[in-house]
Amino acid sequence: MALRLVCIRGAGAMKSPYHVPCPRGVEDALAEELRALGADDVTVRPGSVDCVGSRETGYRACLWVRSGIRVQEGLVRGDVAGADDLYDLARGFPWERFMDVDQTLSVHATGRHPEFNDLRYGGLVVKDAVVDRFRDREGRRPSIDRQTPDLPLRVHFGERTTRIYRDLAGQSLHKRGWRPIQVKSPLNEALAAGLLLLSTWDRGSTLLDPMCGSGTFVVEAAMIASERAPGLGRGFACERWKDHDRALMERLRSEARARAKPTLPFTLYGADRHHGALQLAAQGALAARVQDLVCFDQADVRTFEPSEPPSIVMVNPPYGQRLGEGEDLIESWRGLGKLLRERCPGATAYILSGEPELTRHLGMKASRKHPVMNGPISCRLLRYEIRGS
Repeated sequence: MALRLVCIRGAGAMKSPYHVPCPRGVEDALAEELRALGADDVTVRPGSVDCVGSRETGYRACLWVRSGIRVQEGLVRGDVAGADDLYDLARGFPWERFMDVDQTLSVHATGRHPEFNDLRYGGLVVKDAVVDRFRDREGRRPSIDRQTPDLPLRVHFGERTTRIYRDLAGQSLHKRGWRPIQVKSPLNEALAAGLLLLSTWDRGSTLLDPMCGSGTFVVEAAMIASERAPGLGRGFACERWKDHDRALMERLRSEARARAKPTLPFTLYGADRHHGALQLAAQGALAARVQDLVCFDQADVRTFEPSEPPSIVMVNPPYGQRLGEGEDLIESWRGLGKLLRERCPGATAYILSGEPELTRHLGMKASRKHPVMNGPISCRLLRYEIRGS
């Protein structure tokens, strides 16, 4: 087995490889985000982006990345033929530099390997190697915590190389902390932000979601336009590591707080016919501290009258697999098409569709179709250019 240590940093000046997963379809948006944060050697892969960066790059990514869901720092990689090789790979790494024996860890495995048909077994091998190293050195083993571990490890089995990462954020980055409760058909925050970043929205003009549900597009748009760091209101696993740079993280948090704009010269609108959904949208906007930047109206898409023509429409209508069914579902799509044609002159509309048959009820032809995964549902982000009146 060829063992290669990727990075063991001392003063934090060295650069590390980072692996940043994201929802399928928003990889290009994530790549641009990482470049803007100072990442080098940015490489787009299906469902993720790889890059190289300093410790500051990793911390900035935790605070600022909108379309990614994890920031994973590569620690060690090697050729693994089976369980013995994997055990030796993990056992040979100096985990004591990153955590104490009294702290907790977890191991999650992904990818494919002919010797690990059950990936949980691969994770178990790595877990055993880490705790055995501590037991032999200190006579005690760290505990496992699958919910909020101090050191969340990620093992990825590739075609030729197995890599072990540590997850800087811990919980998924899409959990910004502003969504009050789990709703029936939520749009993932990272996916919503990624689609907004991929759109032609200039971040300085009116945006409308006429079927906003719990307001994900509207709240995420407000956070983007006002330059509010999505990770500012939460903590990260890396803050519990022995090599954590507290002063650096505090400086980056202070910079992020200073960048947030208190007002915008335009408004971001959402509308929905369900009062309960709008209550959740309002609560979410308040939790995200963007309540003064957004406006929600209770109205059916078939009768809604925007107070001003939007420049961009972003909408995730029901498409039968989660919400809506039968004639009411079809009528809602017809109503959306009528709204766009008659009450949104000159706008560009982006519609997330998981059912191709429903799009014909819009009465319009898409100028572009972009493949996206909304959870397990294969979707298309459809772009429509609305003629001016």
